[in-house]
Amino acid sequence: MQSYDLRGMATGIRGQARRYLPSTGAQETHLLLVPDQPGSFTRQLQRLEQAYAKALTELGLAPDTAVFRRVFASDLINQCEPLRASALTRGAAVSCVEQPPLPDAKVALYAYHVADPATPPRTTVAPDGAVLWEHHGRTHLAAVGLTQPGEGSSYDQMRSTLVRFERMLAERGMTLLEHALRTWIYLPALDTDYQGIVRARREFFTDHGLTKDTHYLASTGIAGGAGDPAVRVMLDALAVQGLAAGQVQYLQALDHLSPTHLYGVTFERGTAVTYGDRTQALISGTASIDAQGQIVHPGDVLRQLERTLENMGALLADVGATLDDMAYVLIYLRDGADRRPIERAFRRRFPDLPYVILRAPVCRPGWLIEIEGAAIIPAGNPAYAPF
Repeated sequence: MQSYDLRGMATGIRGQARRYLPSTGAQETHLLLVPDQPGSFTRQLQRLEQAYAKALTELGLAPDTAVFRRVFASDLINQCEPLRASALTRGAAVSCVEQPPLPDAKVALYAYHVADPATPPRTTVAPDGAVLWEHHGRTHLAAVGLTQPGEGSSYDQMRSTLVRFERMLAERGMTLLEHALRTWIYLPALDTDYQGIVRARREFFTDHGLTKDTHYLASTGIAGGAGDPAVRVMLDALAVQGLAAGQVQYLQALDHLSPTHLYGVTFERGTAVTYGDRTQALISGTASIDAQGQIVHPGDVLRQLERTLENMGALLADVGATLDDMAYVLIYLRDGADRRPIERAFRRRFPDLPYVILRAPVCRPGWLIEIEGAAIIPAGNPAYAPF
């Protein structure tokens, strides 16, 4: 992969990108842009739009190669209207989540682009909001910002939202068990509502054949808002139609992390998909946990960072990858005051890796940090179609 420093794309913006550029086939670009100077939301959004446009030009990417964007905002209930009017929220699957970017940003952007000059992907937005991305006989479905406001408890909203996602899949001949790969679950009141979504997900998965004896989905369950006080749960999800059974691997590192079902939750630590020309690894939200499911290094955020990275490295090793194969990461902190030491330590280890640090409490209060991301490994299986 190639790394790019995109500082200078606009005043007050820190930008980084990593690209997988094979000699033939699809090119993948992961790009993160974060304001690093204080300012009003309107001003930061304008700078972000300018920087994104310039970055695409610098990287030789057409705007229509965007597959997915996530906009992180500090106060969505007051920022929704200008975001709706922004070019950042059009032309791709776009998720807007209230997770303040640290230290001084009111808005930040993660963007994922895929370009294949020989076989351009086709992207369509369906009336029900699903974004369909078709390439080499496969259909990638992105569902973003799914909510069911007014449905009562977090349990009720989680179940209703999963029903909505399952119907979205069924209308296209897909199922939760056979085609869904990853979810992101956001809860504004995570410390009080998390157990409700855990129970609803576990019951819904069991009803649809996802058990410890089959598989779950890679997932992040984290504090985050939807900009609507009536929303207690928001769901983003990814599914792919057209994969053979052997293409999907569920990552384990049992000497480092326990199976999640041992402490009552139902997600995979990571999911890898092998194509003809590469392997992609989707790493779930990962924290400082041991093989017995216990928190490691309580109260020490820097040592928790070390253990979290060690755990991620162990998961990647299950698919023949290392942390150096990561394309981007999102770093979640319970306490924003921990940002400076975490950033220093992270930048020393990964000077070229795109990242953003977000204020977002993790599902157990004792976990001070959580990290998620994706890796691209330049090793595939010629039995499968290329990505």
